[in-house]
Amino acid sequence: MTWASIDLNADLGEGFGRWRLTDDEELLSVVTSANVACGFHAGDAATMRRVCDLAAERSVRIGAQVSYRDLAGFGRRSMDVPAAELTAEIAYQIGALEVFARAAGARVSYVKPHGALYNRVVHDEEQAAAVVDGVLLAGGRLPLLGLPGSVLHTVAGRAGVPVVTEAFADRAYTADGGLAPRGEAGAVLTDPAVVVERSVGMARFGTVTARCGETVAVRARSLCLHGDTPGAVSLARRVRGELETAGVRVEAFA
Repeated sequence: MTWASIDLNADLGEGFGRWRLTDDEELLSVVTSANVACGFHAGDAATMRRVCDLAAERSVRIGAQVSYRDLAGFGRRSMDVPAAELTAEIAYQIGALEVFARAAGARVSYVKPHGALYNRVVHDEEQAAAVVDGVLLAGGRLPLLGLPGSVLHTVAGRAGVPVVTEAFADRAYTADGGLAPRGEAGAVLTDPAVVVERSVGMARFGTVTARCGETVAVRARSLCLHGDTPGAVSLARRVRGELETAGVRVEAFA
């Protein structure tokens, strides 16, 4: 499947206190959707408010990037959280961000799991159901952003929660359409030319070359550009420019 348009999302607000990881202001001039850290893997109240204000000024959609409670590990460590507890924590994070989004004159438009939770709900039905229940507990059927074919999307569909498929320009793919684990060599792509080429290919043709050399389908409505990689802003600008040159409209899905 190909799209006449594609959304560009980035993980933003990934700082804490005086420490900042992402160039939120510059990236918000490029992306159309902002995955805002909600305090569990990164982010704090002041950071969340600042990013929501900036996003609203630029008409960028605000998404809640929910995570396991793991500040020390940046949300990338596997954790076993009881389903009821995870449901409450998902709702808590969405609710916290919604306060700042409303104060900025906007709303939380979607939800995206982060890190270890993102990877877990690709295949774990119990944890996926807890995330979906958390979205419902927060008071709305917000779209869930995730990998095509994930268990999360299957569970969400059964619950009547909208889903949005996502692809990653700078991540290596496996033959089954999954992401190569970050700990493996070559899992994160750093060559700008390669990232740009893959971005255009995924947007126009819905395919990407996996590590094994096979062409796999990535039916994505949104493309993630990581904000914590070196040169993230210039790379994001280059990706958007090449997409538009190739005739792909860049616009928010929500």
